[in-house]
Amino acid sequence: MAYHVADASKLEWEDRPPGAEGQQPRRAADVTSAAGLQHSRGRVWRYPAGTRGRRHADKVQEEVFVVISGRLTMLLGDPYERIDVGPESVVAVEPGTPLQVRNESDEELVLYIYGAPPEQEGADFFDDVEL
Repeated sequence: MAYHVADASKLEWEDRPPGAEGQQPRRAADVTSAAGLQHSRGRVWRYPAGTRGRRHADKVQEEVFVVISGRLTMLLGDPYERIDVGPESVVAVEPGTPLQVRNESDEELVLYIYGAPPEQEGADFFDDVEL
């Protein structure tokens, strides 16, 4: 039996480029190595109020979004459907589905995103959407 612990207080956080011009950077901590993930990959993300990621569709990865705190807004599909969920909620997105992670609230959003398989076969990127 084997296990690994990814202690949040020991994770290294890095700034990630903002999803749109003029926004604060998002921050991400890699969980893949710390947790010894072999068949998936994951990161904990911090989205400041009013920020968003790039709209995209992963080609082979199923992605799962787990809200730790704050309120997650996702734009799913094309044309998009807006989904808003709070803490302890989970959104699972199949490969090839256009998606965008957004924090439309006035508070920080913290979420865990993981995908499987761990290999990145690329993604298609789409124009940003104004709500």
